[in-house]
Amino acid sequence: MDIGTLIGIVAAFGLILGSIFMGGSIGAYVDIPSVLIVFGGTVAVTFIMYPMGAVLGMVKVMLKAFFAKDPNPKDLIKKIVELAELARRESLVALEKASVDDPFLKKGVLLVADGTQESLVRSVLETEINFMRQRHGSGQAILKSMGSMAPAFGMIGTLIGLVAMLQTLDDPSAIGPAMAVALLTTLYGAVLANVLFIPIATKLGERSAAEAFYMEIAVEGILSVLRGENPRIIQDKLEAFLAPALREGSK
Repeated sequence: MDIGTLIGIVAAFGLILGSIFMGGSIGAYVDIPSVLIVFGGTVAVTFIMYPMGAVLGMVKVMLKAFFAKDPNPKDLIKKIVELAELARRESLVALEKASVDDPFLKKGVLLVADGTQESLVRSVLETEINFMRQRHGSGQAILKSMGSMAPAFGMIGTLIGLVAMLQTLDDPSAIGPAMAVALLTTLYGAVLANVLFIPIATKLGERSAAEAFYMEIAVEGILSVLRGENPRIIQDKLEAFLAPALREGSK
């Protein structure tokens, strides 16, 4: 689990709720019609903008912000160097029997073991990277859209509440409570957008970029093995992708 994501969300809601308790009762900030307008309206419009399957799959996509594990490029480089040593010691064909857990690296290794041309290996692997980015971008786009729709429905709810308030101007005692309820939808929309939808979309974007970076290292490593380069040279080349503090032997 990504503890940072969990801590951030819990802290954000904790600060909001803490401010509410310090200023009054939580009951004053609960209004079911406002919840229905903001949350229900946001979900409804999302179904209009995107295919039903993509929207229904958003729960699974959002969970990746909490449970997906970032790939470790250092372990990847170590594995590629091992494969390079095997290919140098025996042959490229021997790579076919090598134990490789990562599916993307495994695909590249099998292409090399089959004697596939370098240009075709690069094309196949880069195509997979591009479609991975496209799939991930679709989920991020849905969350960003929800992040823009939630405040809009908050404003719609506020306008509805203001209309109801204006109808009670003859009763001054009712204006204050009616105005408070009218503003709750704006609050709900702002919280949903800025605590959940937009931050989670940004986190998923970061995870997608990290995965693409990992796959790009794998592509360069696989092609280096195919060219028969020295394992030590391959290690130095791939470690150039990493920050100095993450390289082998760094302190």
